[in-house]
Amino acid sequence: MRPADVDAMAAAGVQTLFIQTAKAEQSGDLADPDLLIALVDRARARGLAVVGWYAPTLVDEEGDIRHLVAAASLGVDGVAVDIEARDVGDVGVRNQRLISLSGRLRRALPGQRLGAIVMPPVLLDLVNPGYWPGFPWRELAASYDVWLPMSYSTERRRDSGWRDGYRYAIENVTRLREHLGRPGAPVHAISGIADRLTRADLDGLVRAVNETRAVGASLYDWRSTGAVAWPFLTPLRRGSDTKR
Repeated sequence: MRPADVDAMAAAGVQTLFIQTAKAEQSGDLADPDLLIALVDRARARGLAVVGWYAPTLVDEEGDIRHLVAAASLGVDGVAVDIEARDVGDVGVRNQRLISLSGRLRRALPGQRLGAIVMPPVLLDLVNPGYWPGFPWRELAASYDVWLPMSYSTERRRDSGWRDGYRYAIENVTRLREHLGRPGAPVHAISGIADRLTRADLDGLVRAVNETRAVGASLYDWRSTGAVAWPFLTPLRRGSDTKR
């Protein structure tokens, strides 16, 4: 990823860049500070918002906090916590550490927009309840401003009934809000590995966003998003008068 990629994103109509700022196993609180600064600066110049994200392992809470605070130091518009690691095997301990980390992050960054990138509720509730039993939705609700379920329909089998991009996205948004106890919670849907999504999936994603009044949607990732996807995503642009 280089600054020139940001130019291509802007030309394609992208409005928000989500960028991983560090990995737990790497030394340093930021993966490549010079490159990250250059990317953020270029995004600013091209009118893109930037969200820096990091996936905590919850093994070293102090290290996780440092990585997340360092992401905020880049001057990003938001910091997102990618909550999926199960390095801590004891679910009760894992939940307590996640709750603690989230509360500490909110206190450390009081004016920063914080996002929770979470496993899709359909996966946790129905597809694989053993993945993360008793996920602490309500205990985390006060710590985050926006919720970003990884609604990867591309990871579901067709015979499961959840491979449909529309159905999977809308059900995950609905269940997430129910679990939080917040019917109007801001949700941004992440809709699968881009080069595995069909046109029907993309169209369904846009319909799901509109019907649930989600704040937006994105694909994973820039490299795998082909030119065919952009016309389908255009209605999601802020200020778009295109209706679907």
